[in-house]
Formats: sequence, structure tokens, C-alpha cells
Amino acid sequence: MGGRYEGEPPQEDLRDFETYAAVRWSRLVRTAYLLTNGDHHEAEDLVQVTLAKIYLRWHHIQTLDAPDQYVRRALINNNTTRQRKRRVVQLLTPHLPEQRGPSGSENYETRSELFDALATLPPRQRAIVVLRYWECQSEQQTADLLGCSVGTVKSQASRALKKLRSSAALSEYAATMTHGE
Repeated sequence: MGGRYEGEPPQEDLRDFETYAAVRWSRLVRTAYLLTNGDHHEAEDLVQVTLAKIYLRWHHIQTLDAPDQYVRRALINNNTTRQRKRRVVQLLTPHLPEQRGPSGSENYETRSELFDALATLPPRQRAIVVLRYWECQSEQQTADLLGCSVGTVKSQASRALKKLRSSAALSEYAATMTHGE
């Protein structure tokens, strides 16, 4: 009758959702990439799961003052749920090998070291670092997204940055950058 399934948004909402998803896809994947410890496949899966979940509520979400905040929060929640579930360890590499020319090898190594260091953070601290320093969210916006106080964001960000600074790989990189080697 009418071609719609129970709970499916109206056709005009579907077009809006498709546009929204297409425009935000790459930004969401980049954020998810950091949340999933640099695993591109997991990042894409996380974004797909998140978009699938918000699809059925899109008619409501698009009317919010900040639908992007809602989607980011859903992305973080889905990542937290994903991490809680026991998973079989996959034998796939988390990323494709990149070309390592004379100029690209340092960039690749630095990025890899950063992802390794980021992976040592607990999920909440990682989410705070990603939101604050990758997504450029304010402390208040980060607190709102994570459902915590601004003080929690500040203290967790401080602890996370302290841990990242103490990372052997990153401190070696910082030392070479300081000495100009």
C-alpha cells in the first residue's frame, strides 16, 4: 500500500538523508578511523551502522538544531558498543600498504606512530581527543556529545595528552623535530 515499510521515512526525507549521508560520509569516516584505531574497514563499517540506525529516525533528527552533533554522538556510542562486544581477531591488516618514497616514508611512519599511540588510550579518552583536537569541538560541545561535564572533558583530555606525550614513539619523533634531524 503506498510502497513504504513500517517506520520508513517519507520519500522527501529519504532524499534529504541521502544528501546528508553523501556530503558527510568522508568526514564521518575520518572521525571513525581515529575512533577505530586506524582501521579503515572498521571505520567504514562503523559509519554504515551509524547511518543505518539514524535512517529510521531521520525525519526527527533533521529537525534538530544540531543534527551533526546527534550523528557524532551516535557514532561514538556505536563505537563504544562495538568495542564492548567480544570479537574474533581478524588476520587482515588494518590498512593498505602505502607507497613509501623518500618523502612519504616519514609521513607514513609518523601517522602510524600516532595511531599506535592513540590506540593505547581508553575509548572515552580517545573519543575526547578525537572530538577536541580532530573535530575541533569545544569543551562544552564535547561534553554535550559524550553526556558528561566540561570538567570531565578537561581532566580526561589532560590525562590523554599526558599519556600521548609519554609515548616512546611520539617522544622520539618530537625529539627529532626539536633537534631538526
